[in-house]
Amino acid sequence: MINVTEAAVREMKRLLKDRDLNGYGLRVGVKGGGCSGLTYVMDFEAKPTDHDRVFEADGVSIFCDPKSYLYLNGLTLDYSNELMGGGFRFSNPNAQRTCSCGTSFSA
Repeated sequence: MINVTEAAVREMKRLLKDRDLNGYGLRVGVKGGGCSGLTYVMDFEAKPTDHDRVFEADGVSIFCDPKSYLYLNGLTLDYSNELMGGGFRFSNPNAQRTCSCGTSFSA
C-alpha cells in the first residue's frame, strides 16, 4: 500500500489543475542513483500500465510499477510548503539509510 497525506493530495490536485491534466494520475517509483543508491521519481501520467499497482487517494490515482513497489510498499507520501526543505516528502519503512536531502535511500 502507498499512503498519501491530505497535504500531498491537495498539492497533487493543485498541480494537476495548474497543468490542465484532468484525469491524470501520479506515478511514483524508484531508479538507481543518488547518494544512497536509489532515488525516488514522480511524474504525472494519463493512465497506468497493465502491470502497475494502482491506489486512490481522495480522487487522485497513484501508479507504481511492480519493481518499484518492492521498495515502496508501506510508503507515506507527504507534502510541506515550508520555505526551507519544502516539497514532497517520502516516509519509507523499507529504507535502511537515507541521504540528508531525503530524495535517495538504500534498502
